[in-house]
Amino acid sequence: MRRHQVAGIPAALLLFALAACTAPSDGESGAAPDMTVDEAAPSSETYGANEPVSPADDPQSTFAVDVDTASYDYARRSLEDGVLPPADQIRPEEFVNYFDQGYEEPEGNGFAVSVDGTAVPEWYDAGDATHVMRVGLQTRSGSDEERADVNLTFVIDVSGSMEGDRIALVRDSLDLLVSQLRPTDSVAIVTYESDSEVLLGMTDVGDGEELRASIDDLYARGSTNMEAGLEDGYELAGEVFDPEKDNRVILLSDGEANVGITEHDAMLEALGEEIAAGITLLTVGVGDSYNQELLEQLADNGDGWAVYFATETEAERVFSERLTSTLGVAARDAKIQVTFDDATVAEYRLIGFENRALADEDFEDDEADGGEVGPGHSVTALYALTLTGEAGDVGTVGVRWQDPDGEHAGSAEASLPVSGLDADPDSHLSVDLVAAAFAEVLRGSAGFDCESLLPAARELAETNDDPGVEELAALIETASELGA
Repeated sequence: MRRHQVAGIPAALLLFALAACTAPSDGESGAAPDMTVDEAAPSSETYGANEPVSPADDPQSTFAVDVDTASYDYARRSLEDGVLPPADQIRPEEFVNYFDQGYEEPEGNGFAVSVDGTAVPEWYDAGDATHVMRVGLQTRSGSDEERADVNLTFVIDVSGSMEGDRIALVRDSLDLLVSQLRPTDSVAIVTYESDSEVLLGMTDVGDGEELRASIDDLYARGSTNMEAGLEDGYELAGEVFDPEKDNRVILLSDGEANVGITEHDAMLEALGEEIAAGITLLTVGVGDSYNQELLEQLADNGDGWAVYFATETEAERVFSERLTSTLGVAARDAKIQVTFDDATVAEYRLIGFENRALADEDFEDDEADGGEVGPGHSVTALYALTLTGEAGDVGTVGVRWQDPDGEHAGSAEASLPVSGLDADPDSHLSVDLVAAAFAEVLRGSAGFDCESLLPAARELAETNDDPGVEELAALIETASELGA
């Protein structure tokens, strides 16, 4: 396919904003010297933990929603391999969003908004903070009959680093996914190594023989020109774009780009905003080590989300449960803005979402990029709060989004009285607190360690019937044994 060398295009897809940063207290890695730490791809951008903010100085906290879970998946893989994940690969919001929240669903597109909170547990050393507030968003689940047909353009890394188990895992995963699609859904395959190639044009799943033959032909070789693969993938997706369908580009890679443009900001700028309009990008990290930052930032700024797998079991969860159950888009460019009342709140700290921060004025700017959320997805944000002791509302939570067709903006609001922060946490909020605390330990922003957290995690595992919570407790125990 032809190569676009686009110059001078404004980086309209890029909305990076750093929150106030602090370095981890015990070094660049956030890990004690005796810890065994996984060696992931180096990160070119560092986002320190958010600092407490006084509402008297800045009453508004604004950020794009994020439904990624790759950080938790990667941390789990590292710990199962007996090493601590690198601190700069840990994102608390992705740990929290991994778990089911049990929120009520809205009747239509957009979000149902819930706000609750509780006192900070004794084991959670949160500085001066005394309470935690949870902001929850939920989109409506859709049945398979309700969803539109899909055009899925797979962009697959077949470079040398994908050789062996990784490319075999990709083949098996694609076979699994195709088996769950409709005959009227369509799939195209673009591969890239030193250059890129259209292995299969957009083909109906009903024509299964040609599609499965193309999947069987996947094998690894060469260097890694991700730019060329994405360029051809987007061009192909744009040529067959159907406004009546869900149009997606799905990148499967370990994220190691070493030919052509290799940085996410330059890569997105070269692709150009016009070819990405209406096309959602899902990035899938593959293998026991990968460049999380590159894949996450591509997804966040390419109207999509990021996931990760390294085993057949994890791949089945991603493709069978997460992707196929959420085909479609319930809300585009979704943003949250919390306005705190300085009469009731002395300080607030957003736990996570550091690389999703937005300028406050971008909240009502429908041209400003937010996050894309599929049907049946939830988004959770936690704030550590220091209260003044006065009665009243903590503040107002505002959510704004574009309808799936991109023509109409939707919004919703909710508030929480200070008295609502003294309730006992439900089981979901209890899990959220442990998951967020675990992430803060792993990234070096906690005032406690995993040994202090472990009793609460074990108690949750004994009283919660979600097997993921039992796994969380086991991971915390492993991290504690490794010195976290």
